[in-house]
Amino acid sequence: MKRYILPLLLITILFACKKDDINNDNSNTATLHFSTDTITFDTVFASIGSITKTLTVYNNNNFDVKSNIALLGNSSAHFRMNIDGVAGNSQNNIEIPAKDSIFIFLEVTIDPSLNTTPYVLADSLVFTTGTKKQDVDVVAWGQDAHFHTANSYGVIIDGNDTTLFPYHQLDCSEPWENDKPHVIYGYAVVDPEQTLIINEGCNVYLHKNSGILVGNPFSDQSGGSIKVNGTLENEVTFQGDRLDSWYKELPGQWDRIWLMPGSIDNEFNYVIIKNGNIGIHADTVASSNPTVTINNTIIKNMSSIGILGQGANISAANTVVSRCGQYTVACNIGGTYNFTHCTFANYWDYNHRSTPSILLNNYYEGADGNIYIRDLDAANFTNCIIDGSLSTEVSFQEQELGEFNYTIDHCLIKLDPTIDTDNEHYINSIINQSPKFVDAYENDFHLNENSPAIDAGNPLIILDDIEDNSRIIPDIGAYEFQ
Repeated sequence: MKRYILPLLLITILFACKKDDINNDNSNTATLHFSTDTITFDTVFASIGSITKTLTVYNNNNFDVKSNIALLGNSSAHFRMNIDGVAGNSQNNIEIPAKDSIFIFLEVTIDPSLNTTPYVLADSLVFTTGTKKQDVDVVAWGQDAHFHTANSYGVIIDGNDTTLFPYHQLDCSEPWENDKPHVIYGYAVVDPEQTLIINEGCNVYLHKNSGILVGNPFSDQSGGSIKVNGTLENEVTFQGDRLDSWYKELPGQWDRIWLMPGSIDNEFNYVIIKNGNIGIHADTVASSNPTVTINNTIIKNMSSIGILGQGANISAANTVVSRCGQYTVACNIGGTYNFTHCTFANYWDYNHRSTPSILLNNYYEGADGNIYIRDLDAANFTNCIIDGSLSTEVSFQEQELGEFNYTIDHCLIKLDPTIDTDNEHYINSIINQSPKFVDAYENDFHLNENSPAIDAGNPLIILDDIEDNSRIIPDIGAYEFQ
């Protein structure tokens, strides 16, 4: 029996050595697998960091492997890498257990001193596992821009507390052209007696919690105007400054365009405003001049309100407001409002919405708890669609001691069915019928061929539609069926 002990011991040792040798040999040429072969960062503005991209590295082998991982290339300094919590663009002997994986996180910031526009940064993330090399391409597109950062400070006093409010005081002596994008950090302010002109094709990008104030709240004067002169197929666009695909339709990325009290004669023509909190906020105006005129404009994906008027004088035509977390339009604390051939369609699906598309209101509650009347002198909707995903899409908040004037003329509107529409407020309107959009949840508010809105508008209103199509017998809404 004893004569078998030595051979058995030798076999055991040899087997153990052979197993280690197999692992070492294989790990020298082990193949890793990746969640993608190219990591692409969409357009990133110079000096603004990107979102974080994640690469998963899989070891599908039956043994552990170690790999050296490095970002290599002429522009690798612009990228930042983190491997499972450890920062560094070159890391050695990263162990990946058998049948397991690791995560690599990458970000990029474009250097504005680069002298090509748009910038293209192309590097490789190289994995060296023994003698085997593999790589994943890393590509980032960038461009330069006009940056508007804080150059002034206002003082906010609240009791014994004093706060400095940084803002960018705009130089309005030259119009904004479309030579480069404009990027706003914080609030950009148009001073009283100044007019900011933004011409066709301009792209305006606003950082988180940023906005435009037309009128300076820290000045003892009121006034200031903005005139946005887009054209068909060369619109002016306002949106957030994160251009990665994740942010394409994400609301709440920036604050608002705020027309401060006393700002008058503002104009928005062929404009796209998207992905903010409030699109256009028009505040109280003590003047017969219009606060703002809005034509051929699309406002969408607002986390709160598309158009907010507070005792304002607003006129809008051929305008589409959609997908807002609260109201598409709020005619609040009185004012004068005229909407013609507009489409207000609120199919908000980002989270729960409890407020209807349209608010009409003629009062406010003061800090003292008292109710104060602010007359709603007029809220006229002509040839408009008011629709959405709720059972009723208009809220009437009337204080009977004040004026509450509104008309719904040749409109298609969704209302609480208990509301009496047999009165002077409603003129030849279609109540609680589907407008039959092409695809409401994809923001396509063109009319299907069987829409009841076709040829149902007030024939006395002759106005080309938002796409410059002629109207003879007008359809209801911003789009004429073709």
